[in-house]
Amino acid sequence: MRTLLLTGNHPRHHYIAKSLAEADLLSAVIIEKREAFVPEPPTDLDPHLSQLYVKHFREREAAEHSFFGNPEKNLTEIPTIAVTKDELNSSRVWEFVELHQPQLVISYGVHFLKEETLARFPQARWNIHGGLSPWYKGCITMFWPSYMLEPQMTGVTVHQLSMELDGGPIIHQCSGPLVRGDGIHQLACRSIQRIAKEMPTLIAKHFAGDLKPPQRQRSPGKLWTSRDWRPEHLHLIYDIYQNRIVDHYLDGKFRHFEPQTVRQL
Repeated sequence: MRTLLLTGNHPRHHYIAKSLAEADLLSAVIIEKREAFVPEPPTDLDPHLSQLYVKHFREREAAEHSFFGNPEKNLTEIPTIAVTKDELNSSRVWEFVELHQPQLVISYGVHFLKEETLARFPQARWNIHGGLSPWYKGCITMFWPSYMLEPQMTGVTVHQLSMELDGGPIIHQCSGPLVRGDGIHQLACRSIQRIAKEMPTLIAKHFAGDLKPPQRQRSPGKLWTSRDWRPEHLHLIYDIYQNRIVDHYLDGKFRHFEPQTVRQL
């Protein structure tokens, strides 16, 4: 079972790689060097919003280290290359894929893979998307459910990798468990922990031929772009709800409905 993973270099990305490696399902890794984990705030923000910006990203960093630790040290025996965004669709990646002859390719947390790169992959190629498609496709999709006051819609989608961004047929989904006291970053981390726990079984079922057919996304849903997000959105999370949106939902202060997820397990 030769599985190649293309992923980022933040703790959540390494955690997925670690979970596959510990299940002896990972044969090679391509790591894209992503943007700074705690970016500097834009210089045009007022002092309070600048503080919220720093708080938001520092708390994300603290949450990921708390939930995921330092898992990259567990990948030392797996053949690995590190690439930049500009190298992601390059001959360097294509040659690495050719060298390792994967039977399954999984992407998680990398930039857009072009058609000429997908052509080098086997037919079995999946994407792990941090968001519940089709409602939350695109960027920053573990932030938006809480902003839209529906934290129960925070989750992960595993879908077939295609040229349509987060739009391929859905193989499997999970929603994040709602735990009283959790903030936005803890909820996101619990979603990643859940899919990391389920991925080894999902891959084993794939190689055994036991997966149910993927489900085509019947709705275009919503594609969130990086331009949709602005620092001003942090006011709602922190100033209005004090990062306790999960608690408000559990207390019945927001409309209750459950996501209709695709499940294989």
